[in-house]
Amino acid sequence: MSTVFSELRAQGETRLAFDLSALFGSRNAPLVGVDVSATSVKLVELSSGANGRLRLERYAIEQLPRGAVVDGNIEKVDVVADATRRAWRKAGCRTKNAALGLPLQAVITKRIFLPANLSDEELELQIESEANQYIPFALDEVSIDFCVIGPAPQSKDDIEVLLAAARKERVEDRVAVAEAAGLKAMVMDVESYASHAALALASAQLPNRGEGLLLALFYIGANTLNVSVILNGQVVYERDQAFGGNQLTQDIARAYGLSFEEAEAKKRAGDLPEGWEKDFLQPFTDACALEIARALQFFFTSTPYSRVDQIMLGGGCAVLPDLVDAVVNRTQVPTSVVSPFKAMEISPNVRERQLQADAPLLMVACGLAMRRFDQ
Repeated sequence: MSTVFSELRAQGETRLAFDLSALFGSRNAPLVGVDVSATSVKLVELSSGANGRLRLERYAIEQLPRGAVVDGNIEKVDVVADATRRAWRKAGCRTKNAALGLPLQAVITKRIFLPANLSDEELELQIESEANQYIPFALDEVSIDFCVIGPAPQSKDDIEVLLAAARKERVEDRVAVAEAAGLKAMVMDVESYASHAALALASAQLPNRGEGLLLALFYIGANTLNVSVILNGQVVYERDQAFGGNQLTQDIARAYGLSFEEAEAKKRAGDLPEGWEKDFLQPFTDACALEIARALQFFFTSTPYSRVDQIMLGGGCAVLPDLVDAVVNRTQVPTSVVSPFKAMEISPNVRERQLQADAPLLMVACGLAMRRFDQ
């Protein structure tokens, strides 16, 4: 059995991640989190600060051309590797150990129940036998592992086990990017799990550290709106829907006769004809708030829950002007832009004003960088 997953328990949540090394060598060895998305490579490095706080040492964002990453698949390894190398240099990093992420849809997870009296060898054999029922690929095509969550809730004679698997080529593509960029892939996490870890830092700023609150994280990327609802560190609901910032870029490109790349650059710089905010930005902001409201209604109708207590916005669209107010008006739920760095020390290497704008984009990269502090 290919064993490349490792378990992390943090804030009461079980996280699985591909561990690509037997040992880091020493606990808390330097590690950079590298998030490869459809539009950019984002890199974050954390360290231990004073009084048990984390410290943001450095970060960088490097844009990717359209088509380099499509639907979570790395289509142009050399292009992504070049962007990763530029981000590493721009940030001023020295460490070459890296944690990367896989899209949630690239990982298959399944909770199963097995007898508690199995030896480690028997448990592994049983897991491999069970995996054939749940994984729609030949086992030699996947990286597969498991972690024991604990006693089964309904039977003292059984244990609950989380089985996880991913196609080997999805892992290998990201390892290839790291190697071509001069880095060493040490951990392959799951992107949404990484963002949940970063959310735990942000929610610690809420009353009572967010305990007892239903927190809805909306991560608004280039093509996908991901919603995760979390209660006391446990994910109770998660869903992706097709909506993202590329829709705004495409509208601008069509209206002004620009290429997609030109429209994206002008959108970021605000270098567009007068009135573009009214004609395009405001309608997109309203549409984004409507999508969030619809996602919440779907959550309410498909789960036992009938409320959320706090909406937190992440991703590139989170900092759109007036989006927070638009979401509050649509949902009547307190809403804020998320930043996992508010409780951290900030290194002099980091420009704090720029960080305020970039923080919502860095949720996944921050969560990946936090793997440095795994027990």
